[in-house]
Parts: sequence; structure tokens; C-alpha cells
Amino acid sequence: MDPTSLTEEQAAFREAARDFAAAELAPHAAHWDAEGIFPREAISKAGELGFCGIYTPEVCGGIGLSRLDAAVIFEELAAADPSTVAYISIHNMATWMLATWASPRVRDAWAAPMALGEKLGSYCLTEPGAGSDAASLRMRAIRDGDHYVLDGSKAFISGAGATDMLIVICRTGGEGPGGISAFAVPADLPGIEYGKKEEKMGWNSQPTRAIGFSGVRVPADHLLGVEGEGFKIAMKGLDGGRLNIAACSLGAAQGALNAARTYMRERRQFGKALSEFQALQFKLADMATQLVAARQMVHTGARKLDAGCADATVWCAMAKRFATDAGFSVCNDALQLHGGYGYIREYPVERLLRDSRVHQILEGTNEIMRVIVARHLLNTEEELR
Repeated sequence: MDPTSLTEEQAAFREAARDFAAAELAPHAAHWDAEGIFPREAISKAGELGFCGIYTPEVCGGIGLSRLDAAVIFEELAAADPSTVAYISIHNMATWMLATWASPRVRDAWAAPMALGEKLGSYCLTEPGAGSDAASLRMRAIRDGDHYVLDGSKAFISGAGATDMLIVICRTGGEGPGGISAFAVPADLPGIEYGKKEEKMGWNSQPTRAIGFSGVRVPADHLLGVEGEGFKIAMKGLDGGRLNIAACSLGAAQGALNAARTYMRERRQFGKALSEFQALQFKLADMATQLVAARQMVHTGARKLDAGCADATVWCAMAKRFATDAGFSVCNDALQLHGGYGYIREYPVERLLRDSRVHQILEGTNEIMRVIVARHLLNTEEELR
């Protein structure tokens, strides 16, 4: 048996995701993009299939699958609509973090509705002055009796203003990672204000806003884990989050490759189909090779994370860097193969290109991914195998 092949269960989930994408995402993705519509109904339908709690434990309402299973599912969904599926992947991360570290009362109230897509979550890490340097964040939570009082701001928060639960990473102690904690914050608490909806190059089916917190009182049992554990929780979330976004890039690239292949068979120039020009055949072959190589990187990173390997973080960083760069490159080449038609919205490749570009920035920029890999190589004698 090919060790890289999918199990029967993984193949079944892939088919279910492909069918859902064809029925619920593909027919509407261009409209959601053009009108800036957050498709909450479609996301709820995804939740009915378990796609909003893919790796959330079954006891918490999820379907308890592996990170490799999640990568397979996100790729299939994102081939139709990377923007909406990228939000679903972020929601999965927020749901898993709550289910894993919340107090029993908070977990019992929120985990299952989030895993089912009935309630939606946002992940609040980035601040106006703390992007890639997450350990330098300034937003603060101060203990006041049986509550914490939150003051500060977050930036570039996916789903903000349209979600129900905020997973907030902020400072409860001194400088550095050890002074950071995590909280589950209901999104409608007094003192929370949402900024304007950002106008973006892509990801238009999900709102992005800044969030301000002014004297927001959060019950003490909404702390995730213990004080000072927030940076560790955030980084554990980002290992999987990087794989999720990498998988969304795989999906965008596969969707673009499929579109280019179809277009090359149909479009004729100089008396023959584009598919008959060897130069264009070579381009298509290179695109497919990049995509397959990226998929193997993502799946290897997911297997490392599932197995709890000591070098899983490095592999997740490498997979994210390689797959998001390769995914954007494939989308760009697919647009080029379409010529002028690729640049207009009648064809999906321009949307796939716009939606995949931000993947090289979020969940840690690809430059930060290189820093993670380089530090591992320079600070250890271990080989990456």
C-alpha cells in the first residue's frame, strides 16, 4: 500500500467535502466575494457535517478527527471558495482551543454549539503594534475579584462583528511570553467595540475588523488554562492553524489548476487548442508538480503534529511557507494561462489568486516561518527527516 495514500475514511471525508463544496460553495462564492457577504447559513450547513469541529473531541461536540484529516477536508472545500473556508479553518482553531483549555462551565456552554456551527468564533492575537512579534502584545487583563478586566485592542480579526465568541490572547503579567494569558470572551460583552469593516484585496466573504476592549469584565472562569499559559496556547493553536491555511492554499491551487486545464482544452489560438502547445504543457506540468510537492509537505507536517513529534512546529512552519508560496504561484500561473480572460471576474482564477495571497502573511508571515526553521537548524544538530 502506498504510505502516502488516504485511508478509506479519509477518502470518504474528502468526497463529502467535495460534494458539499460543489453544492453549497461553488455556486455562490463569486457572489459572496463581490457583495462582501458572510455566508453564515452555508457555514452552519458545514457544521452539520462536522466541518466546524473537525479536530474538536467528540465529547465536546466535534468529530475528533486528526490534523491530517482536517488538511484533506480543508483542501477540498477551499478548491471552491478559499475565503469562506479559511474562516471555517480559523473557527476550527478557536473551537479546539476553547474545548481543550476552557473551564468545564465554559466548555459545556460553548464547545458543542461552536463545533456544530451554531455559534461562531474569532481568534484575537494580532494587535496594531504586535503582528509577527506576538510576545510583545500590549493588551492587558487585570484580575478584579471574580472577574478580569480587559483593556486594549486587536487588529485584523477574521469574522469580527459577526461572531459570537472571541478567543483573546492578552497580557496578565510582566513582559515576554510568560506574562501572557488566554481568555474565552463572549463577543457581545459591554465595552467591546468593533471597527469598520476593512476593505481587502481578497477574503471578501468574511469580515475583518479591529476590536477595542474598554473595561470589559470577563468572569474569571473564562480564563483558558492558567495564567501565564496563553503564549503556549497561542503557539499550539498556530501549529495547526498554519497547516489549515496551507491546506486552503492547496485547495485554491487545485481549483486554479483544474480551471487552467479545462481552459487549455477549450481555448483555440492559431488553429489549435492551447493544450497542444508544448510550452504551455510544460507550464501546466510545473504547476502540478509544485502542487503535489506542497501537498506532501502539508500532509507530513500534519502527521508530525498528530504524532506529537518534537519537531512538529518546524515541519508546520516549513509546510506553511512552502504550500502558501506554491499555492499563490500556481494560481498566478493559471491566471496567465487564461490570458486576458483570467483577469476578469467571469472566470474564477482571479478570485482564487486574490484569496490565496494573504495566506503568505497570516498565521505568521512566511518570513517568520523561515526564522523558525533557521533557528531549529542553527540551534540543534537534528536533521529534518
